[in-house]
Amino acid sequence: MEQNDRLEKDIISLLDEEGKEHEFEIVDALELDDQQYLALVPLYDESQAEEALEDSGELVILRVSEEEDEDGGQYLDAIDNEDEYNKVAELFMGRLEDYFDFEEEEEEA
Repeated sequence: MEQNDRLEKDIISLLDEEGKEHEFEIVDALELDDQQYLALVPLYDESQAEEALEDSGELVILRVSEEEDEDGGQYLDAIDNEDEYNKVAELFMGRLEDYFDFEEEEEEA
């Protein structure tokens, strides 16, 4: 990816549970019931080509926490409530369907 491409995108870095850094592009943001949410897609460089091929391409949806870190930045939280997640995911999918090819997950019996 060229440096100019990176400058045109809203990129954030997040740490996983193991302290490993991952970069994501913010593709959309919305507010629902006085809560903000972000839709992200992972970014990969050439050294991560194999990982990119294995990625399911799922949209990552996180809630913006009301808490701030010591630098005044905001935390992003996973959405644990299934009803809340489904409601937000449906809104993002409707807003982003022109840009992404979403596949419906099959229900397990």
